[in-house]
Amino acid sequence: MLELRRLHTHNLSLTTPPRSLEKHYVRSLFDAIAYRYDFLNHLLSGGVDFYWRRKAIDTLLDLQPQRILDVATGTGDFAIAALRLKPREVTGVDIAEKMLSIGREKIERLGATGVIRLMTGEAEHLAFPDNRFDAAIVAFGARNFEHLRQGLAEMRRVIRPGGRLVILEFSKPSAFPFRQLYFFYFRRILPLLGRVISGDRAAYTYLPETVMQFPEGDDFLTILRELDIQRPKEKRLTFGIATIYTGEK
Repeated sequence: MLELRRLHTHNLSLTTPPRSLEKHYVRSLFDAIAYRYDFLNHLLSGGVDFYWRRKAIDTLLDLQPQRILDVATGTGDFAIAALRLKPREVTGVDIAEKMLSIGREKIERLGATGVIRLMTGEAEHLAFPDNRFDAAIVAFGARNFEHLRQGLAEMRRVIRPGGRLVILEFSKPSAFPFRQLYFFYFRRILPLLGRVISGDRAAYTYLPETVMQFPEGDDFLTILRELDIQRPKEKRLTFGIATIYTGEK
């Protein structure tokens, strides 16, 4: 869930990196915190991340996709959640091999290696032909694409006509006083807990920055329309902490 980014602190700052360094930033973080990643995600979200993923997968129930692509799959939680759709195959791609290794171990324990395959890959350059999948999904990773529009355009390219995109992403609650409480936790408590438990002082500092900068709501729906993604919709979850965006080709 908490798709985070890190640079080695002895080389680079803790704040948002130049775009030319983004992929190194991503890979460095995942390599550093992969072993604690799942535990921290579930702890820091109070377990609500399971609910968010389930609600996002529910948007595909009517489509019943048989071939699903999970972009920025990390340790494979969203790909695993997609199993409830009973697809023939789920392919997860991510740039961080250590995260993928942990995901493969989880999938093997579940006995799902015949359905889910995890492989190294970049959102902006998906190594699949046009119209290959029935659905393309991403959970808490779109805001960390090196080039957001290119990554979304690639997801659209690889789904068939009538196929669906599902993007689950953090957003910012607006209602008082939940907004104020949320931002205090998000900016103060979460980075502290993440730093103490993961042993990495940069990893959970970058997360609030990416959420603040990510286009949400109507702004994100506009991007989907500009990419010729049809019938874009949004559904807010848990007072607006997360949002599900959907669209079709």
